[in-house]
Order: sequence, then C-alpha cells, then structure tokens
Amino acid sequence: MEICFHYSDCEGQKNLLNALTSIAFGYDEIVIVCVGTDRVSGDSLGPMIGTLLLEECRHVNVYGTLHSPVHAQNLAETIIQVNQAHPGAFIIAVDACLGRAANIEKISFSRKPLKPGTGVSKDLPEVGQVNIQGIVNVGGFMPHLVIQNTRMNTIYNMARVIAGTLAQTVIAHRNFYQVFRLKRA
Repeated sequence: MEICFHYSDCEGQKNLLNALTSIAFGYDEIVIVCVGTDRVSGDSLGPMIGTLLLEECRHVNVYGTLHSPVHAQNLAETIIQVNQAHPGAFIIAVDACLGRAANIEKISFSRKPLKPGTGVSKDLPEVGQVNIQGIVNVGGFMPHLVIQNTRMNTIYNMARVIAGTLAQTVIAHRNFYQVFRLKRA
C-alpha cells in the first residue's frame, strides 16, 4: 500500500490515518522513530515532527526530537534501544527525503522499512515496519547543498500535518486497544 499526497490534501490525510490505524490494530503499542537532525533545515522534518507530536500527545513513544534527534551517528544505537524497550511494537519511521520537483511538499507512506540517508548516499540501517517521508526538496545534483537550502515553511507545514495524523493514530490505537482488551478478558 502506497499513499502520496500534498500536505494540504485532507483526503490524503484521512487515507494515511486509516492506513496507520488499520495496520496498528494487531500490535500492543506504537513507537515512532523520527529520523533527522536539527542542524540542517531540510533534514529537520523528523525531529520537528517528534517535538510537535510530544506537544500534542504526551503519552506517545517517540524517538527523535529537536532536543534529542535520531541521526546517522546514533541511529543503530537507537534501533537497538527501541527493540529492547518495546519488543513487538509497531514501529513507524519518519524522515525527510528528496524527490522530483513535482512532488515537493508531498507526504509519502509505504508499508516497508525506512532506508534513511539514501538521498545523500549514506548507508544506514533500516528502521520500522512502515515509513512516512516528507519530500522536502529536489533530489539529484549536489544533494547535500540542496537539503541545506530547504525552506523552513515547507518543513513546518509538513511536520504539523504528519504529527497531527500520528497523534490521532496513537490516540485511536490506545482507546481501541483498551476496549479490545476489556472484551477479551
């Protein structure tokens, strides 16, 4: 299942929420790993999502915020930490990516692990069962320079939409799972 929509498309947001809640149904808990760094504007999407998500939904398992980002240097360590602290959890990985000019400001969802760093030729470990990526700028020639010159307005608007959708997913999962557990008892 692949979903791709402009961040202002409400129908796309609903489709993403429906996909996430239906997949999360079989899991006891949800963990969100927001990959990126606050030192590069285009790569700050993940940490900004993590920060906004914690502001909106206090009881969420989130790794990667503006205060404590998950980036290339600590990704492998964070994955080990997540797997030890939350065995069997549904892990949603979030990151920024580069793409075609026509896809800038679009949010992409895929039912496969996130392979971070591919846009800037880094070989990093995969994370998550599903991934959400925000296409923040054009890929191709000199990706390091392009990602450093990404508009914060784009990052902020996409982060608000993704964080809001993830917060709704976590809240729906917690409420449904509690009711579901009561019925099984």
